[in-house]
Amino acid sequence: MIEGTRLTRRALLGSTVALAATPALAQQAPYPNRPVTIIVPFAPGGSTDFVARLLAQYLGASLGGSFVVENRAGGGGTVGHGTLARARPDGYTLDVAPTGTFAVAPFLFSPLPYDNARAFAPISLLASNAMFICVHPSSGINTYAELVAAAKAQPGKLSYASPGSGTVGQLAPELMLDMAGIDILHVSYRGGGPALQALLTKEATMGFVDTVTAIPYIQSGELRALAVTGRARDPKAPNVPTLAESGLAGYHATNDFGFFAPAGTPEAILTRLSTAAREVLNNPEVKAKLDAASIDVIGGSAEAFPPYLAEEGRRWGDLIRRRNIKAE
Repeated sequence: MIEGTRLTRRALLGSTVALAATPALAQQAPYPNRPVTIIVPFAPGGSTDFVARLLAQYLGASLGGSFVVENRAGGGGTVGHGTLARARPDGYTLDVAPTGTFAVAPFLFSPLPYDNARAFAPISLLASNAMFICVHPSSGINTYAELVAAAKAQPGKLSYASPGSGTVGQLAPELMLDMAGIDILHVSYRGGGPALQALLTKEATMGFVDTVTAIPYIQSGELRALAVTGRARDPKAPNVPTLAESGLAGYHATNDFGFFAPAGTPEAILTRLSTAAREVLNNPEVKAKLDAASIDVIGGSAEAFPPYLAEEGRRWGDLIRRRNIKAE
């Protein structure tokens, strides 16, 4: 009886030791050892969603794990980005966010439900998407110079459609108006689809449409492109000049996509993710898919990301204050 009791105690002690060791063993397991969620702070189907899903697919293959995209739309991206801010910093909740969320929202939404400067660990800048300045072919406007002339001849009479207040689709036109010294009325729509429809039905004079969406309409003749907002011409529309080439020297505006983790995520995991993201973006298959969507690869290092964030915040924040832009 006594010997049986000793054996039972030994068995219990062994089980206790084994259970106590389990968390330590789990912590030592290679990352990732369970599914990783990548939050997209917008509805499915946009360019942010496209970039995130492509990244998730190839990160899974690169790191030997499962990366799943979860869409959490609302508040100009602040709902989804805020979810990331509150997530456990263990590398299993990440997000892909565009310029409007990581650089613009802090100047439009007050107070934010998170501290934008401290809540996130930047992993990598991923890619960049320019826009075309588009008008309806029946508008009689054929060039950027003609658009400026029409705006000066009819102050406040022309209008531009945007996907919503605070989006790059509003801020890029506002930067153009600010630099050119012209007045064109902003009409805000609930998303890129309705804003595009406003152009196609001539409800608005012009709009800044991302290259992914615009190119089929430009090629079919349903929209006319006056200029492109990036630093270089788009290979799929080589005859469309940049806005800088068209007379607005120094102008550039793109929608950039960043990869983030919650602040406090272990450096080893951040480094692993940053390295893997660069490898994914250098994959010829990924490059070809992004190129087909007119999205340019950036793929900068984790160290280069924070200075970029600070500069974009300063640039767009100054514009928002100067133009008195408000969230609606």
